Amino acid sequence: MIHLSAAQMAAKLATGETTSVALTQAHLDRINSVDSGVHAFLYVDTDGALAQAAAVDAKREQGQDLSPLAGIPLALKDVMTQKGIPTTAGSKILEGWRPPYDSTVVSKLKANDIVILGKTNMDEFAMGSSTENSAYGPTHNPWDLTRIPGGSGGGSSAALAAFEAPLAIGTDTGGSIRQPAAVTGTVGVKPTYGGVSRFGLIAFSSSLDQAGPCARTVLDAALLHEAIAGHDPKDSTSINAPVPQVVAAAKSGDVKGMKIGVVKELNGDGYQSGVRTRFEESLELLAAAGAEIVEVSAPNFEYALAAYYLIAPSECSSNLARFDAMRYGLRVGDVDGASAESVMNLTREVGFGREVKRRIILGTYALSSGYYDAYYGSAQKVRTLITQDFNNAFEKCDVMVSPTCPTTAFKIGEKSNDPIAMYLNDIATIPVNMAGIGGMSLPAGLAPEDGLPVGFQIMSPAMQDQRMYLVGAALEAALLSKWGAPLLSKAPELAGK
Repeated sequence: MIHLSAAQMAAKLATGETTSVALTQAHLDRINSVDSGVHAFLYVDTDGALAQAAAVDAKREQGQDLSPLAGIPLALKDVMTQKGIPTTAGSKILEGWRPPYDSTVVSKLKANDIVILGKTNMDEFAMGSSTENSAYGPTHNPWDLTRIPGGSGGGSSAALAAFEAPLAIGTDTGGSIRQPAAVTGTVGVKPTYGGVSRFGLIAFSSSLDQAGPCARTVLDAALLHEAIAGHDPKDSTSINAPVPQVVAAAKSGDVKGMKIGVVKELNGDGYQSGVRTRFEESLELLAAAGAEIVEVSAPNFEYALAAYYLIAPSECSSNLARFDAMRYGLRVGDVDGASAESVMNLTREVGFGREVKRRIILGTYALSSGYYDAYYGSAQKVRTLITQDFNNAFEKCDVMVSPTCPTTAFKIGEKSNDPIAMYLNDIATIPVNMAGIGGMSLPAGLAPEDGLPVGFQIMSPAMQDQRMYLVGAALEAALLSKWGAPLLSKAPELAGK
């Protein structure tokens, strides 16, 4: 049962072939069996999940109208608040904190009767590309337990790939949904900025952060996308517009006549040979499905990485100032006679990890008097140029595509002492966040040199998220026909490890 898609599970629930309690218990058993090796979860809410499942089964027995995903289990990235459930954002500074309220995403999950299994591991405050920066230890890629599952949402992607959950929630600041999806052979979607509420999302970089769906199929991602999307008056950046019809697009997959723009700047030197091979094969399949492949140029993408690593740390410097040891979370050095400043300093020293400190220092410097215009101000100008590049390119095509990542999953520890090498892993995903548009990654196959998953990235204009679901569904169907079975069926079995 756990190897089915969420849509298939929902069909079996609707016909009475299984119950939500049985489905939830099967996933809890799977977590208990394999998560000691994967470490996808930081907290498993066994009693709460089974209680939610029992409530859904009771509603179904009573004949109540239920949402398409009612009774389906889900893994929640530990950056979304959930009332009464430990929420740490992967940091020691929030260890043991239990929020007094639900994030809007969690409220929508509950309203749709989606069963929340627990909280997944992540890079501390979503700062990282490998989930090695978690204060609670790294998550391992189910394809190869010696490799990273991507980041910052590696726990959510690993839970999907290990069949510990059929659905997950991630957040994407510079690729933290799409890059983990790419290296684990799953589907990850970053909706248009403002399309999903950020209320209750522990902030890293407020102008870039965006919650989104993670799944094993394009249709499952679309179903979850529609469940969590929509305007929220609690979020000042939320878009007051109808939710794009992504489920209909995912069911259609008709790309006849669509123009697909290949980004010249995101497919060349520095990209692993097997990544380029699978990307080119995917383009051929889309062309065979009736799409027109064109080349587009986005010259300012060259500066996206540098601009991002000024804007994101600057906003993080501001956002993380709230962790002052005074109101909630960790408190160190609180003894008689200790000043508030000394308690704050000691708490931050112990509570924040190395990468978080690095970005706070960088951001504070970029915002400081005399440097603001040269660094942060200039980065914002580059951001405008990147947005203009997207606008110009979308005049020539309906969607833009590229490999999601330059390489397949690297070994745990391989890049942990080289932050620049780590940052380069997000070179293809960052432009999407800078412009606030939609982005999707879906599996394009296995790299021939190492047998690890490769991701195919689709980018769509703002509030036109349905376009990437159309293309994603078409490519997924073509690849499934070629492979004869889902890509994850080729992954090694984790049981006993």
